[in-house]
Amino acid sequence: MRHFLRHQLWPACALLLALTLITGVAYPAAVTAIAQVAFPSQANGSMIAVNGQTIGSSLIGQAFTDPKYFWGRPSAAGKGYDASSSGGSNLGPTDPRLVGFIPGLNTVGLDGSASAANPFATPADPSCVPTDSNGNAVISPTTGQTYAKNPDGTYVCDASTIPERAIAYRQANGLAADASVPVDLVTTSASGLDPDISPAAAASQVARVAKTRGMTVADIQAAVDRHTQQPLLGFLGEPRVNVLLLNLDLDGLLR
Repeated sequence: MRHFLRHQLWPACALLLALTLITGVAYPAAVTAIAQVAFPSQANGSMIAVNGQTIGSSLIGQAFTDPKYFWGRPSAAGKGYDASSSGGSNLGPTDPRLVGFIPGLNTVGLDGSASAANPFATPADPSCVPTDSNGNAVISPTTGQTYAKNPDGTYVCDASTIPERAIAYRQANGLAADASVPVDLVTTSASGLDPDISPAAAASQVARVAKTRGMTVADIQAAVDRHTQQPLLGFLGEPRVNVLLLNLDLDGLLR
């Protein structure tokens, strides 16, 4: 028994205690101390403060809808950019709620059976996914299904599909009906918290922001350029623009 306690149990307990102190106390404390000294902002969440008040983090996006601001990506996190409900839409590439009803891919008739055309198509959105009276997308219609309709008799389309987001974006930015829209402005990120947009997405908003603020396009583009970050080491990732920092700069609040 003494041999067991002395040569097996005690060494095991001592090793457990030593590793607990090293890996559970000393190492975390050392890493935390180094981070606070070398990277204090990043170590504390990259928080952004204006006039002494924390208004957000450069790592978590925020929803902007005012035309004088640059807009970020759509978000499927909670009701939008909810850090406690981080997540994507998890919709497949043929799901009508993502891409709309596309003939030859996923269109259905009024009775829910496969169809060669989209019976819910509208002049503005040939890929229209109709909604019911509660605003829910109807992707598996049945005979007798009731739908929400516009005053002109056309179906009210689900606003969260890529085609509908593109249509709304073109209208808000005064773009032609066939103008290309950067994909990051009509799709959600995997986390729903992406704080950045592509330079192309920012460039497509410059004219609107300039007009709303009464500034020149050149001045707005210069602000975009100031907040355009290049790939890490020149090849890791893509160029990106932080939306929150850019909008704070335009408001003259970034110091």
